[in-house]
Amino acid sequence: MGAYLRPRRLEEALLALDRPHVVLAGGTDFYPARVGRAIEEDVLDIGALAALRGISAVAGGWRLGATTTWSELVEADLPPLFDGLKQAAREVGGRQIQNVGTLAGNLCNASPAADGVPCLLALDAEVEVASRTGARRLALGQFITGPRRTALKPGELVVALHVPRPAHPTRSAFLKLGARRYLVISIAMAAATVEIADDRIAAARVAVGACSAVAQRLPALEAALAGARVDRSLADRVDPAHFTPLAPIDDVRGSASYRSDAVLVLLRRLLTSIAS
Repeated sequence: MGAYLRPRRLEEALLALDRPHVVLAGGTDFYPARVGRAIEEDVLDIGALAALRGISAVAGGWRLGATTTWSELVEADLPPLFDGLKQAAREVGGRQIQNVGTLAGNLCNASPAADGVPCLLALDAEVEVASRTGARRLALGQFITGPRRTALKPGELVVALHVPRPAHPTRSAFLKLGARRYLVISIAMAAATVEIADDRIAAARVAVGACSAVAQRLPALEAALAGARVDRSLADRVDPAHFTPLAPIDDVRGSASYRSDAVLVLLRRLLTSIAS
């Protein structure tokens, strides 16, 4: 069996990463992947690092600690900007998973169907990573580089997510399609954040997950929504031509063509919800 470390200071954790470790946060992906076999890797358990937990308002926006759980996010007192992310949080597994699964764990697992990613893309979130030599921040769209792949370098650890404060009052929403209501991997999902000024959209950010190797923003749709009046006609602005960044596949959950049709419906419902 490999070594097990559970430091209480961030500096200790970063020192441990001088040699390879599997980082353990909530463990909701770690343990199921190792059922029936010995744990041979060296494990770094970051669950005791208080510096990585909690949500706080900071200059220019909000800081979401890496090991903040989905249940903690749902219960946090946050503005409507975060409504979509909270809706996604309620879809991450069951209550037991939400109580221990972490925001950064969902990102670092880098599944194409990770429920939190489209919402965080629509929030224009940045990922803060730290190492013994310093810290850096990068856009979420640059952090996840492919299925099960991220831009983390050896010795780096995700410590927080940063969400900027929008310039205008903002609404957000999330919708997910699965084979059943709960405890299901997405067939397709969509998230949107819209800033509103004078009853019109001042800025829009829309992202789709489970329909490409990584979740994708839809810049053409975002441009089509800019300046639109916030009413039920928003849904009519969605066009399949906006889906160029997507690359849905055929798998056991659905065909590529079904996913494309589903995304169209999800986005129209999503914008109708935001408009109402």
